[in-house]
This record gives sequence, structure tokens and C-alpha cells, in this order.
Amino acid sequence: MENPQDNASDRELIAAINGGEHDAFEILYHRYRDWVLNLAWRMTRHHDDSLDVLQETFSYVARKFPGFELTASMTTFLYPAVRNLSIAARRKRHRSLGPGDDVQQIEDTATAAHTPESTSAGSELQEVLSTLSPSHSEILVMRFVDDMTQQEIADALQLPVGTVKSRLHHAVQSVRNSPAILQYLQSPVG
Repeated sequence: MENPQDNASDRELIAAINGGEHDAFEILYHRYRDWVLNLAWRMTRHHDDSLDVLQETFSYVARKFPGFELTASMTTFLYPAVRNLSIAARRKRHRSLGPGDDVQQIEDTATAAHTPESTSAGSELQEVLSTLSPSHSEILVMRFVDDMTQQEIADALQLPVGTVKSRLHHAVQSVRNSPAILQYLQSPVG
């Protein structure tokens, strides 16, 4: 049976949660969990870490209630939390991996090999993104993978819109001039 709140806007759900309706939080969670999980995986490259980031992100959101007011889109609000939690998870994993942890690294590689981004198109995208600075690749992904507007990116990264436009322009120019992209575009699709 469909809950009438399933079609509610994010702001309506947040108002309901502020009013004590716990079912509204579950709807909000289900609406954004895949987005958060995919973003966390892209940032951590580790299945367990991305699940931890998912849990920590929604714990963070839950602590905002009552009294939370959404002033941007939900993805704009969530992005910095997922980003910061992912960075912390990567640092923690890096510190915990020692010289004898080759088994864990192999498991991480095997996990990454079974993700949608490990297809040839995803691998080529990763190759191209790896040639860019982290700030340029992040903005490209936010704009063209996460489909965020320039204003949403600026809000999420706490940057002026002009900086986002400039970085996006330079990133697109770099990609256009990338030998890997040119080779990919010129190779026959088989």
C-alpha cells in the first residue's frame, strides 16, 4: 500500500519529520539512500566503507531533527556530509592498512571489480578523471554524473558560482584535449 507521503516533496517530508512523523524519515531515507551509497562508493572505492558512510550520513541527518530546515536541494545538503565522511573513511582505511594487509587490498580490488563502474566505459571514465586535478574531476562528476546544477555544486562545496564555472570550463577543456578521450572517440565501437 502506497503511503501518501511517498509523493511529498523533500520540504514536506522534512516538515512532517519535524512534526514527529517518523515514517517521513524512512521515505526520505529510501529516496536518497542509493544516491548516497553510489557517491560514497565513488569516493571510498570500498564497499564496507560506503555502507558505513551511508549509515553515518543518515545518522547525521537524523540528529538535525527536530528543527531542521532545508535551504537547498537535498542532494546539495547531503553532498558535503557524504564527502567529508568518505574522506574520513578513506583516511581511516589507509591508516589501518599495513604492510601485511595484502589480503585486504586484494579483497578491495575484487569488490571494485564487481561494481557497475568497472565496465569498460566506467574504466575509461576513471582513466580520464585521473588525469584531472581532484577539484576538476569532482566538479565534472557532480555536474555530469550527479546532474547537479552549477549553483547546487557551489552550495555543496561552499564555493562561489564563478569558481565552479571556471573549474567546470577548465575541466571540460582538459577532457576535450585528453589523448585518451580523443583515442576513445576515434576508436571503432565493437
